[in-house]
Amino acid sequence: MSERKQVILFMTDTTRKDMLGCYGDSRMITPNLDRLAQEGIRYENAYSCQPVCGPARGAIFTGMFPHSNGVSTNSMPLGEGVKTIGQRLTDQQIHCGYIGKWHLDGGDYFGYGKCPEGWDQEYWYDMRCYLEELTDEERMKSRKRATAFEPDMTEGFTYAHRCCNRAIRFLEQYSDQDFFLTVSLDEPHGPSLCPPPFNHMYDGFSFDDNEGFHDDLSDKPLMQRLWAGKDLKASSEELRKPTEKLSMFLGCNSFADYEIGRVLKVINEKMPDALVIYTSDHGAMLGSHHLNQKNAAIYREVANIPLLIRGGEKGKVVQYPASHIDLAPTIMDYFGKKLPKAFAGKSMLPQIYDTTRKINDVVFTEFTRYEVDHDGFGGLQMMRAASTERYKLALHLMDTDEFYDIQDDPCEVRNRIADEAYAQIRNDLHDQILKEMDETRDMYRGYQWAVRPWRSDYQPTWANSGCTRQKEEEEIYEPRQLDYDTGLPMKEAVRKKQQY
Repeated sequence: MSERKQVILFMTDTTRKDMLGCYGDSRMITPNLDRLAQEGIRYENAYSCQPVCGPARGAIFTGMFPHSNGVSTNSMPLGEGVKTIGQRLTDQQIHCGYIGKWHLDGGDYFGYGKCPEGWDQEYWYDMRCYLEELTDEERMKSRKRATAFEPDMTEGFTYAHRCCNRAIRFLEQYSDQDFFLTVSLDEPHGPSLCPPPFNHMYDGFSFDDNEGFHDDLSDKPLMQRLWAGKDLKASSEELRKPTEKLSMFLGCNSFADYEIGRVLKVINEKMPDALVIYTSDHGAMLGSHHLNQKNAAIYREVANIPLLIRGGEKGKVVQYPASHIDLAPTIMDYFGKKLPKAFAGKSMLPQIYDTTRKINDVVFTEFTRYEVDHDGFGGLQMMRAASTERYKLALHLMDTDEFYDIQDDPCEVRNRIADEAYAQIRNDLHDQILKEMDETRDMYRGYQWAVRPWRSDYQPTWANSGCTRQKEEEEIYEPRQLDYDTGLPMKEAVRKKQQY
């Protein structure tokens, strides 16, 4: 057993849980990630904090929910004073490298190409860095799916390949040191470029029929019917028909697995005891519920993400709820570092070493909007949600709420929000959402989330919970905040608000 502490976090973009063979569909060709699952732990009920790129990543790398860290939508930067886990670990003498898609600098889809504080400048390689290596003609080719079928298409042209080459160099250079390395691929996100044989690997593929493709959305939020658009009346056969776009998306996912396999080979050779984590930022609907892409929803297709961890128990499956919000605390704990007060999650390390341990009874997912740059995609979509092993509750502030019993309704078709048979469970999850919003200083918290048509025992009040909740100081990073009423350093961050 090595005395070195080394963590490698792999991420792909838009990989659904059922796009990995280890999650049950043998048609999915992902041998390297399947092997990682066999050698470690596979989580069945892991959730994204917000199923859209930037906010999901912000939660992973700050340990704070999107409503707290500034990245509540794509193309918004991390807030002033918010520290990433890379900066926290670097400041405590742990070398940190980040290679791949970042999406947290407030720029466009590709980023600014500038290494944020706390990460190794030599290995920084966001998507702007990749594009700047290309000619103008190559840049345009990199954004077109048809490029995958050109005779000169090779893996060397892809972002994934170049990211993984850098990752291998990093591992070879720092194999004898403690480090935290992130390898963040844009693939299989569109345009889903991949070379042969991956570009034809899934030709003719279609998903098996299930109830989700027959959901008419009649008792769901209006937002979902608008999101479905012309597909609202489509048949299951039409929704599931094979397309080049789907074939390329799945092929690119297998290509990403191949590239990750190249890096895993080096890890296995040089640092077999390293903690290895794989996840995706979110999934994609792919026609289920007549929907495509992702938005303000907790459906399994977009919010229930793959999560594999190797470095503790082997060949185990965990059914307990898990969340991206717990990854930063887990990594800090692995390096033996104190968890910052800003972290909203908990370390999963005890569970990684003993999968009978439960870390969470419930985990939380949210949504504000898809992207600040886009007028569309529904615009403002305020959602706060809670998920357990069996139940899901989604509050849509300006729309119809949702409640699902996923044991009896695994495809999440029957909205039980008004079913009094579930009232006690539903109301308990509702209370937990409201409590979590208060405790994490959700800037959008207020009585509107409490007063719902199905919750008759709540009465709105101006004071809501009646507390002042100031930010706890970040030890070396900022001074203790001052009490408004005294001008002196606050004694307690959370206290009953003075009335005037």
